Amino acid sequence: MSVAAKLRSAEKQTHEPPRAILGPAGNRVRVLEEAKRKIEVLKKSQQKPKKPVEKISGRNVKLNGIKHVKDVPNGGEIKDVSSKKEGPVKRCDWITPNSDPLYMSFHDEEWGIPVHDDRKLFELLVFSQALAELSWLAILHMRDLFRKLFDQFDPSSIAQFTEKKLLSLKVNGNLLLSEPKLRAIVENAKQILKIQQEFGSFSNYCWRFVNQKPLRNGFRYVRQVPAKTPKAELISKDLMQRGFRCVGPTVVYSFMQVAGIVNDHLISCFRYQECNADVEKNFKSPKSREIEIVAKALGNTCLSHD
Repeated sequence: MSVAAKLRSAEKQTHEPPRAILGPAGNRVRVLEEAKRKIEVLKKSQQKPKKPVEKISGRNVKLNGIKHVKDVPNGGEIKDVSSKKEGPVKRCDWITPNSDPLYMSFHDEEWGIPVHDDRKLFELLVFSQALAELSWLAILHMRDLFRKLFDQFDPSSIAQFTEKKLLSLKVNGNLLLSEPKLRAIVENAKQILKIQQEFGSFSNYCWRFVNQKPLRNGFRYVRQVPAKTPKAELISKDLMQRGFRCVGPTVVYSFMQVAGIVNDHLISCFRYQECNADVEKNFKSPKSREIEIVAKALGNTCLSHD
């Protein structure tokens, strides 16, 4: 081969775009052609919307159910970094594709997860009381405002609220909640401080009613989920005997659901099994067993109110 021919050959190699190297069988992968063929087949069979364009080995290829690969230099190996294609996540029936993303996140990440922090428990109790006047979605959108006005739900701070402070809890010139509800929150903060003295924490008090382990109902349909239960009535009665206000059985059961004291996710919901698995894992830990023993000891000495 002449020198000129060699130079022309080298120039072609220099300007040739990078390509996918080798597939598992040793043959060169025709990325663009194969991707287009698969796209056409999937469009006809599934009629799904177009998916984003992803760059594969220096070329733009539309992805629609095909494996994702990373860019690799010439001589490298193409690795499959795709995961199995998953269908839509099944949630409780009250969450729909049109639900507010904030409400959906609340269902997926908070509702039904056991809570043991006293401030968080107090916050959720307040929200459960507020459901008589506001929806969950409205409460979630106002959550930061609630936390600011109620000093991050610190019971010791709220217990010191004066009449003037109480009537200053306004949004756009209107009280955040009705006066009876606001007064109940302040009074309940005072009672929580007493419970902390008696039981060590508000968490110990709440969880002793279920022996430190969440209840599981396993409902299939929304219509089966109750507004209250005998257990909620028992807790409600005990709270009212201690001086709590606005804590009827319906409020208490909403509190039990959101605080994870009961798992009321429908059994078809992906969170039902996840919550159960997390509970089993945490319940077997040495720390959980120690907390259970301490809580039972405290409960046995404080059952005179039941």
